[in-house]
Amino acid sequence: MKLFRKILFSATMLGVMASGTASAAGKIVIDGSTTVGPIAKAFASHYTKTTGVQVTVSESGSGNGAKGLINKTCDIADMSRAMKSNEVSAARAKGVQPVEHIVALDGLSMVVNPRNRVNALSKAQIRAIYMGRYTNWTELGGPNAPIIMIQRESNSGTQDSFKELVMGKDNPISKRAETQSSNGAIKNRVATTPGAIGFIGMGFVDESVKALLVDGIESDAKTVKNGTYPIHRPLFMYTNGNPTGAIKDFVELPKTPEGKRIISESGFINYY
Repeated sequence: MKLFRKILFSATMLGVMASGTASAAGKIVIDGSTTVGPIAKAFASHYTKTTGVQVTVSESGSGNGAKGLINKTCDIADMSRAMKSNEVSAARAKGVQPVEHIVALDGLSMVVNPRNRVNALSKAQIRAIYMGRYTNWTELGGPNAPIIMIQRESNSGTQDSFKELVMGKDNPISKRAETQSSNGAIKNRVATTPGAIGFIGMGFVDESVKALLVDGIESDAKTVKNGTYPIHRPLFMYTNGNPTGAIKDFVELPKTPEGKRIISESGFINYY
């Protein structure tokens, strides 16, 4: 009997080491992107109901999600951009091996106040707006109102995606741009400010704002999936090594019928 208990205890400890401390305790800890947040929260609700495993989801930004994975304070890092090379190096220095899992696809939506008569902009015009070259909407066929540029904070994956996909390396965002801390905060600011323009994940777009055509193309399931919408990106979850147990089941939800339903209902595009 004592030998049996010793074997059972050893097997349990091996399971803890293989699956990670938080998940082995019946809990998965997630932190990171506010864009991936709605998907992660819906996944968490579904997963807890079906398995009993508790899942906590925080939305402190992609950069902080990466830090959480590096410092082993979360099991899964939600990120709306790929991990940077310096983050991967920092992780490996601490014995963490980041593994990327694509969750969904997103069209980064350029949004204005519904009362703004501008319905479309080119990517070049958007870049010029954020560089400060346009200052009034009349210059773009809109109302006589100053352009108020809204951007995200520096640790935001959405901010990094906008810089990469729209601004390019040599075109800095004007210091006049206002900073908001989340997709929801940008949406609310644009919805209540006639001259504002901002960028948010397509899952956050509702009738309180107007999504613009970019280079004449609407952001929808077809154009994001085939890459014709010019501001598209994948959304990620990162784990420490190839996941096992509950963490593996969780990050593979996007491949399941229920996971695909959740992604679609959240306003994003299925990758698988």
